[in-house]
Amino acid sequence: MKEITRINHIGIRVSDLETSREFYEKIGFEFIVGPVGPEPVAVMEHPSGININFILNANQADLENVLMDTPVKHTGYTHMALEITDIDSVKSQLESKNIPITGGPITLPDGATFIFVRDPDSNVIEFHKAA
Repeated sequence: MKEITRINHIGIRVSDLETSREFYEKIGFEFIVGPVGPEPVAVMEHPSGININFILNANQADLENVLMDTPVKHTGYTHMALEITDIDSVKSQLESKNIPITGGPITLPDGATFIFVRDPDSNVIEFHKAA
């Protein structure tokens, strides 16, 4: 459909709002509102316009990501990729905030480079520097 213009938001089910909020603030997101609604939901937004809705109804904290960490490969979204301008700067900032890099850096033949981290609920975030 040509009417689609961009992704409006990403929904992530989390086990604890304060823990998730603290993590995403470390990578530049700002708290907007929440919890609100019947689920309930809290909203954070990055100055670049990327919006995350935290769905606050997880049954429990689970360090295993069923989409990424189990031998059975389930369908579903496996990660979000945030485009960045400087991989070395992002690596340095992550390290200074005690956010471990869980994968990479990986460089593709075209020169694109990326690294991965996990949020407190083991959701995967890719920081992607295009070629």
